[in-house]
Amino acid sequence: MELIYLPKIESPADLRKISVDELPILAKELRHVICEQVKESGGHLAPNLGVVELTIALHYVFDFAHDRLLFDVGHQCYTHKLLTGRFPLLSKLRQRGGMSGFPNPDESPYDLFTVGHAGTAISTGVGMARGDTLSGEAFDPANNEKGRHVVAFVGDGSIVNGVAMEGLNNAGTLKRQFLVVLNDNGMSIAKPQGAISSYFDHLRVGTTYRSLKQTAKNVMDKIPGGSVLGDFSHRMTEMMKDAISADSWFEHFGLLSVGPIDGHDLPSLINALIEVKDVDRPLLLHVHTTKGKGFSYSEDDATAFHSPKPFEVIKDKIKVHSSGRSFTAAYAEAMTVLMEHDERIVAATAAMPDGTGVDKLLEKFPNRVWDTGLCESHAFDMLSGMAKTGFKPFFAVYSTFLQRAFDQAFQESALQGLPVRLCLDRAGVVGGDGAVHHGFCDIALLRVLPNAALMAAIDEPTLNAALAFMTGYESGLSAVRYPRDAVANQNGTCEPYVLGKAHQLRSTNNPDLAILGFGVPTIAALEVAEQLDGAHAIDVYDARFAKPVDGELLEKLLTNDIPIITIEDHSITGGFGAAVLEEASNKKLDTSLITRLALPDRWIGHGSRAQQLREAGIDAEGIARCVSQILTERPTSVSTIEQPITGG
Repeated sequence: MELIYLPKIESPADLRKISVDELPILAKELRHVICEQVKESGGHLAPNLGVVELTIALHYVFDFAHDRLLFDVGHQCYTHKLLTGRFPLLSKLRQRGGMSGFPNPDESPYDLFTVGHAGTAISTGVGMARGDTLSGEAFDPANNEKGRHVVAFVGDGSIVNGVAMEGLNNAGTLKRQFLVVLNDNGMSIAKPQGAISSYFDHLRVGTTYRSLKQTAKNVMDKIPGGSVLGDFSHRMTEMMKDAISADSWFEHFGLLSVGPIDGHDLPSLINALIEVKDVDRPLLLHVHTTKGKGFSYSEDDATAFHSPKPFEVIKDKIKVHSSGRSFTAAYAEAMTVLMEHDERIVAATAAMPDGTGVDKLLEKFPNRVWDTGLCESHAFDMLSGMAKTGFKPFFAVYSTFLQRAFDQAFQESALQGLPVRLCLDRAGVVGGDGAVHHGFCDIALLRVLPNAALMAAIDEPTLNAALAFMTGYESGLSAVRYPRDAVANQNGTCEPYVLGKAHQLRSTNNPDLAILGFGVPTIAALEVAEQLDGAHAIDVYDARFAKPVDGELLEKLLTNDIPIITIEDHSITGGFGAAVLEEASNKKLDTSLITRLALPDRWIGHGSRAQQLREAGIDAEGIARCVSQILTERPTSVSTIEQPITGG
């Protein structure tokens, strides 16, 4: 496709030079380049295709070099980025040196927050609105026409999130302009859940709206400075049907509500935004869009194309470039077996059925599995309630999203002694999604909870064994973490997990050093040990538990003067290595013999997972370098051990 307008846009000022009649051509160009790039690199396709016209209209009406634009669920930002001068970065989408997949202030001043979690835009927008008011920079139609407008761009089901509700509750108290643009695409990341989504369905398909003219008149009468809008009622009647509803659900929060309107009709969108732009009280514009718009495959299955891997279309069929069987697929299969054998096992996810493998469980056990929508806190509390009634709940959640439910992990599970079981997908570095989605702090968060049993899987057999252990663990909260990656050793077996006991994977008669691996980096540690065999004798352990750690093993190793390297794809702060140091210190052991390899105490940007592991020094090369340094610096050889060291 020949690009006419997009390459010439270096800022939204260039966008506003294009006539409204020509904007649909630009929309086609944007959809084309987004789709072609996601085919190559993967990324969030359907949510971005659905907001092309809406994003164009926002930048056409507002000047976000001056005004404030806050994104919710930042995976809707590709068009925004392309309209703000980042088209040259698109060819390396989600790769080092290229465009990140989420808003990022380091990339452009048009991005106000680095954001990848749902529910936050309204609250941060309220904060900026209050800050601008206090500093005298807020838009005021009477006193400061050149002041800053504030727009919160909400969508993909995030309006149901608890924080979004809290934000709406406070937005209604503002005494100034504040616009919430609700992108209602009838979806979340997956099929929407709950009463609020049903309410939106009713709005979209209902035919019993009030007369627009009468309702518009009533609403305009309520607006301070409503005369500024002039012939609002007549003009809005022409561009949208029954657009203002006086009994809107949002008006109970103190926001005027306009819509739903067609989110793909550019002239109507622009006119609507012009009309509501200068309203000097909080207002919600309800926009109906089609997720995946313009690409037939994503329109037909927006869930599958929400965030696809690289793919190609061959003879009208989609071929996904797969790196092999994933931990997610292994989890779904293991849970299916467990649920078939134990009717007390129940499961839930929060808007991520495909991403966590729970979609397979929903199909097979529809009465024992739930998708709560973008509501991690509710999901955790609900499962705690089910644990109280004697069921065995499993919560499949991305590690990065567990952070949103930590209070529930503490209050409703751990404090009550209720065994909610966490299956932490996307643990560690996640590749192209970058810092907003790295699962870097789950162990640090959960390790403070008494009686928690915290595990990591290194392959499919250990994942199966960890899940089996969790099924029988009733003393408190338990968790197993695993990465967004292909799973190794799919058909093997392993010894059952025993609380607080490591498992030896490689044994030498007289080890120079021992590596304690927590999770998938253990595989790289085994490779290094084999490569250095002959030069150095290295024992390797699957640590299995970050809480409780194997104190008996530490005592055997350290009292025999054997250096230890701990390795994990978790932050060096508060993770497995920190737990090992604490346990060794508690036992009055020599902690100077312990070296920790983990994710550094800084942010790691988007790129491939292999790049990120290499940057953190927890790939095979980094481990080998650490081993060499430790053994080179040893002043004397280690003492001879009469019996092999074992870890349970």
